[in-house]
Amino acid sequence: MKRTLLLLPALLLAATAHAQFGVKAGINAAVLDGENLGSTSTRYKTYYHAGLLYEAKVLGPVSIQPELLYSLQGSSIRTAIGNYDARLHYLNLPVLAKITVGPVFVEAGPQVGFLVANEEANVVGGGGGYRFRRTDFTLAAGGGFKLGNLLLGARFNAGLNDIDRTPYPTNLNDPRFKNRVLQGYVAYQFGDD
Repeated sequence: MKRTLLLLPALLLAATAHAQFGVKAGINAAVLDGENLGSTSTRYKTYYHAGLLYEAKVLGPVSIQPELLYSLQGSSIRTAIGNYDARLHYLNLPVLAKITVGPVFVEAGPQVGFLVANEEANVVGGGGGYRFRRTDFTLAAGGGFKLGNLLLGARFNAGLNDIDRTPYPTNLNDPRFKNRVLQGYVAYQFGDD
């Protein structure tokens, strides 16, 4: 046990020595998709995301990449009583396993998102009225190219939980909204690989 405790700082120092910080930004094609939508339909909207990343080499081509991202998501929602755009502001924390071979990389892992603001825009006919849960759990997967310190990538985020928390008289046919986000991004990593 004492050896393990003594080795822990050395392992953390070694991981930090082969780590790179970076910044990233890109576009989101986002929709609230789900079940039991009935007469409600949703359409993709174009938004954006931006934030920080930290890539720590683990072994050979394998690394772990946690990120902290501000992401604007949501959907265009059409209901029987009106239409509106749901704009959901998230603080997302993905933790991705990443494999890089030459200039090509693939990445996948879990993401937790915290809803920090919800706004309805372009309300027509009195639509809206949805309330959304504060936490979103997602699986993320993607890939791209690393050109020096520049990363060009794409990622798909598939929400796992129902984020609709609007009260209904019954729970049998309630809409079950899930975030679906396709992201394209550019990132820059500081320092040498």
